Amino acid sequence: MPHLVKLYIRQVIIGYAISAAFVVMLLSFNVANLWHLVSSSPIGWLAVLMLWVFNGIVFAGVQFALSLPKGHGDEGDTGGRRDAVTIPLAEPIPVRVDARR
Repeated sequence: MPHLVKLYIRQVIIGYAISAAFVVMLLSFNVANLWHLVSSSPIGWLAVLMLWVFNGIVFAGVQFALSLPKGHGDEGDTGGRRDAVTIPLAEPIPVRVDARR
């Protein structure tokens, strides 16, 4: 299996674990009376499942996006030439101003 696929699967698992912790914290802190809404409804489990899945999609995407710039699998690659950037000296431009005010 390619390295990028392994990295993606690992980051998705981490994202869904973070999502599970987030949903548990939402329910335990009773944010917006969510625990009462879920526990008193006969299909409250569906709301919790949807909350976990949709937050999991977001957290997994963010987790994967944050792991990409770290350069997984690029051993020994220094990037490119890092020469000094030379900025040309700016020359003043004469501007005529009408003094009739």
